[in-house]
Amino acid sequence: MKRFLVVLLCGLLLWCAAVPVFAEEPSTNTETFPAMQVEVNAKAAVLMEANTGSVLMAANAHEQLFPASVTKIMTLLLVMEAVESGQIALTDTVTAGAEAVSKGGSQIWLEEGEQMTVDELIKAAAVASANDACEALGEYVAGSSTAFVKLMNERARELGMLDTNFENCTGLDDTTDTHKTSAYDIALMSRELLKHELIREYSTIWMDSLRGGETELVNTNRLVRFYDGITGLKTGTTSKAGCCVSATAERDGLELIAVVLGSDTSDDRFNGARAMLDWGFANYEAQALSVDKTRIPAVGVLGGTVPSVMPVIPEAQSVVLKKGASQEITQEIDMAAEVAAPVEKGQLLGWVYFKLDGETVYTCDLLCAEEIPQLTLLEAFRRALLALCG
Repeated sequence: MKRFLVVLLCGLLLWCAAVPVFAEEPSTNTETFPAMQVEVNAKAAVLMEANTGSVLMAANAHEQLFPASVTKIMTLLLVMEAVESGQIALTDTVTAGAEAVSKGGSQIWLEEGEQMTVDELIKAAAVASANDACEALGEYVAGSSTAFVKLMNERARELGMLDTNFENCTGLDDTTDTHKTSAYDIALMSRELLKHELIREYSTIWMDSLRGGETELVNTNRLVRFYDGITGLKTGTTSKAGCCVSATAERDGLELIAVVLGSDTSDDRFNGARAMLDWGFANYEAQALSVDKTRIPAVGVLGGTVPSVMPVIPEAQSVVLKKGASQEITQEIDMAAEVAAPVEKGQLLGWVYFKLDGETVYTCDLLCAEEIPQLTLLEAFRRALLALCG
């Protein structure tokens, strides 16, 4: 019996050792997206509209691939969130530790004990893709590199990045086979980063410097210099990942995210991103949809202190449509004729459906503007008397 238990225990240990920490099987995500409309020489590509998250075209969107320094989009997102929440400040001084200065690849050659502000380190990471700057920022935000990577993976899950596993905050992949993500997931975190207007102050810099001009910074994303409306965002290159980029641009209220992973050359990634962005701007537009107020009636209130209430009409909502399609939009109204008191402020009274070719492109909620109490017997009696006397 003892021999049997020993054999069983050994078998279990061998089985556990064989189970990978990160599954490298193809993603189980079965979402389907519109096919590519332009030629992109890459392993995977996605064009996403930033406001709604709609995917306009894609190829191998969920294939798990090495992202190289495009990883830093998540690093910068966590730093932006820490700044805007007040956890850290741009003026804070960060002291470079041993782990930060040991990073290879792109760097600003931090020395152990050297101090820079959060602002300077963000600039180094966003513009020059400095690995040592990213490491220093991660340690400052979370206390350690390990804790920061844990935050990265937790944030990825919150954003629905189901194809992603981060092993570090830089994208260096020479010692890992499991630091992977997908073009779709990169678009998701790019979209989230763009919500922080502060990042654009860094991601649109073409050239700058640190250390009083001694260290020059040149943006690794050459589209920043040449592409109309560019807003960023991040490049990445390693031998495993190939040439990658998440390129973002905005024109006339329409912001697009073009992700390219696994191109053979730098030209291929930039040409692919440019082609997707060009196609998106040529075929889509941001359109503000406004509710036709003349079609919205008051809603009766049964047994309330007022006989009726007008719903709150929301401000115009921007949606993305194919160019020219806005002329075909129709509005369908679905409202309650009456509601029973008491009615809460913000209570749903109905909807307005904006439709194109029978499909709903946007739904607008119509809400009660105020709290309406139930009419008491005493108040009802008083009103009845006033009506008789009047």
